[in-house]
Amino acid sequence: MEQFKVRIIELLKEDARRTPALIATMLGSSEAEVTEAIKQLEDSHVIIKYAPIVNWAKVDNEKVTALIEVQITPERGRGFDAIAERIYLYPEVKSVYLMSGAYDLLVEIEGKTLKEVASFVSNKLSPIDRVLSTKTHFILKKYKQDGITFEDHEDDRRMLISP
Repeated sequence: MEQFKVRIIELLKEDARRTPALIATMLGSSEAEVTEAIKQLEDSHVIIKYAPIVNWAKVDNEKVTALIEVQITPERGRGFDAIAERIYLYPEVKSVYLMSGAYDLLVEIEGKTLKEVASFVSNKLSPIDRVLSTKTHFILKKYKQDGITFEDHEDDRRMLISP
């Protein structure tokens, strides 16, 4: 992919509200070139969606988020893909990642209560054929997501190390 489009992606990732005119000014190009590049990125599904990063702790909308480590036996001919697809089709599932290391998939889900999340794991996820084990971790507090910190922070108190 050409560097021009990569730079547009980076600028939109930092702030999706940036207009093509502003991006053109930042990159020293024309608004028409930027608009066309964004359209191409959207049409080719490189840019899939524009979404805000929300600090849900400040919203009266209680929800529970859990990260679930899943060990599976890959399916012959399709590997991990078929099982990952079965999992990501559930509406509770927000993300599914193929991982290296001690487990195979990392599944992020949201529910209204701990009981709802536990029910998902025991009634929907664990019974899937080829799922060997699960380990659920509940997110207690988010400090940072996608490079954005959620809380005001004190000045950096780490000691300066100089050569």
